[in-house]
Amino acid sequence: MRSVTYSMGVSLDGYIVGPDGDFNWTAPDAEVFRFWIDDIRQVDVHLLGRRLYETMLYWETADQDPTLDDAMREWTALWKPLPKVVFSTTLSAVEGCARLASGGLEDEIKRLRAEPGEGEIAIGGATLAAEAAALGLIDEYRAMVYPVLVGGGIPFFPRHERRVDLELVETRTFTSGVVYLRHRVARRTGSR
Repeated sequence: MRSVTYSMGVSLDGYIVGPDGDFNWTAPDAEVFRFWIDDIRQVDVHLLGRRLYETMLYWETADQDPTLDDAMREWTALWKPLPKVVFSTTLSAVEGCARLASGGLEDEIKRLRAEPGEGEIAIGGATLAAEAAALGLIDEYRAMVYPVLVGGGIPFFPRHERRVDLELVETRTFTSGVVYLRHRVARRTGSR
């Protein structure tokens, strides 16, 4: 069955966006960007909330920018054709290889898991990930932890009173001090 993964950059104190809405501290250096390029190759479909979708729209036309470096061109070549499902109650249309979700998150993930393929179902955006976590649909949490404290904002992990046991699968420390943590949800036999 295809895994559902949640990956984002996060501050050491647990936020994807600071209290002022800023997330420029997550701008990757060349080494971290190379990691994200390699990571996106494992994804078959990306689920996004409206805010992240609108942020990522840049990459739909980025390849037209003559100043783009080779790594950014490589990312664009991978991101543009990647199927995306956008969850929004305010958007009436989306661009590129994106479509608006036709149903709820649980039904969409169930449908995607039933499709043939071995690539991951990636979730982007804390609000969408919180909903998936509450439904017990996330198989792996992947945090790119940046050495910064932002003091508040939008948390990476959902705030609900439910324990989730995790197994450490992988760690990696980058020369910039960024640390990648990959945890798999520990499930009992017979659960999702």
